[in-house]
Amino acid sequence: MNPLYHRTQFLLSTLEFARDVPDTGFEVAFVGRSNVGKSSAINAITNQKALARASKTPGRTQQLVFFQVDAQRRLVDLPGYGFAKASGQAQERWRKALEDYFQHRKCLKGVFLLMDIRHPLTAIDRLMIEWCHRLQRPLHVLLTKADKLNYGPAKNTLLKVQQSLGLSCQLFSATQKLGIDSAHAMLDRWFEIE
Repeated sequence: MNPLYHRTQFLLSTLEFARDVPDTGFEVAFVGRSNVGKSSAINAITNQKALARASKTPGRTQQLVFFQVDAQRRLVDLPGYGFAKASGQAQERWRKALEDYFQHRKCLKGVFLLMDIRHPLTAIDRLMIEWCHRLQRPLHVLLTKADKLNYGPAKNTLLKVQQSLGLSCQLFSATQKLGIDSAHAMLDRWFEIE
């Protein structure tokens, strides 16, 4: 476990990231369907209770939320896809911001794709995977809410997802602190931490 991540702080929320956050250093993004546990995962990885705001209402993250790990490294919580109860105009703004972020952000070194272990590989997850592959963005899958399944079924789901995608994947539970060391190891790699 790397204590560096425990010092992470909120930086800002914006859709105008190109203007508001310099495209320097290293960023790792968290993406997934609404209600998949992105905020909870960020809180667990940083060992903080309320760094990222978790909500019972899906789709609350409506901007790109930047967290400062250190002077050169940031975590980015991206708007969830799938549930957002927002106007078509607002959703179009988010879509455009996400597209610009994935296509043009030079400091983006990796993407954690979060999927609920009980509902993995939805059509929209597969689109995100194809998009990241096309843009050559490294992906690592967190199968969240792994505590909701017994170990055997959870492991079987992990193996099926790994075989289907050919990507690095892991089990993750924010409530049971499962998979945090593996997530830290992936962050260390993307952030080029020895």
